[in-house]
Amino acid sequence: MSEIAESEMTFWDHLDDLRKILFRIAAFITILSLLFFTYMTEIFDNVILAPSRSNFFLYEWMNRMSTKYPVFPDFCVGKFQVKIININLSSQFFIHMSTSLWLALVAGFPFIIYQLFVFVKPALYSHERRNTGAAFFFGNILFYMGISVGYLMVFPLTLRFLAGYNLSSYIENSVSLDSYMDSFLMLCFIMGLIFELPLLSWLLSKLGILKRSFFTKYRKHAIVTLLITAAVITPSGDAFTLMVVFLPIYMLWEISALVVKK
Repeated sequence: MSEIAESEMTFWDHLDDLRKILFRIAAFITILSLLFFTYMTEIFDNVILAPSRSNFFLYEWMNRMSTKYPVFPDFCVGKFQVKIININLSSQFFIHMSTSLWLALVAGFPFIIYQLFVFVKPALYSHERRNTGAAFFFGNILFYMGISVGYLMVFPLTLRFLAGYNLSSYIENSVSLDSYMDSFLMLCFIMGLIFELPLLSWLLSKLGILKRSFFTKYRKHAIVTLLITAAVITPSGDAFTLMVVFLPIYMLWEISALVVKK
């Protein structure tokens, strides 16, 4: 049985505890947002806008490798520069604020999850608390790994292909600030969620919903589905970019199969 509190808590007691936790989360995120807001110019120049220039480390590495192994598609190598423009009067100010909040949520993700765990902890069995601690640890690692893959690989390759795509020689490519940030945040966040697949599979296994036979039976279906997913995330038509996105996602599928009960 779950451990019984020394005194029974009423609904309003639980609601008051939840209010305190939400207040702590809001205060923490607000402080982080203000910190990111203060240094946003440096963050934009050196981190967020870095994939828009040729000196981004992934592009430099591809240029070096292409001299030895000419396997990269044309759009991946050579000089690259994206001209980012602002077409709305208030966009720069609101993006300054919204990006500060998004970065605060990403940086404060472990704190948010931990505070929610503190709220539900009294209702858990002792062995469930231990399992939840492990899930908390690996869930955070997987989330940040996904964010990193999205920033270091998926977004730069997608940006490089789309920014260099020409429908007509009379059209000059200039990327709006809003469009750039929408793609940046969406791709990084999607990859962060996709990398939680092993954790989700483990939780479903603990609940008795998912078994390893599912992965064996539907492996071929998964390969096709993941290829389609990778093609949607990266609209480039070349096999190299498709594999760069597909292989990490497929590895997550296989890892999920390993952590699930037989």
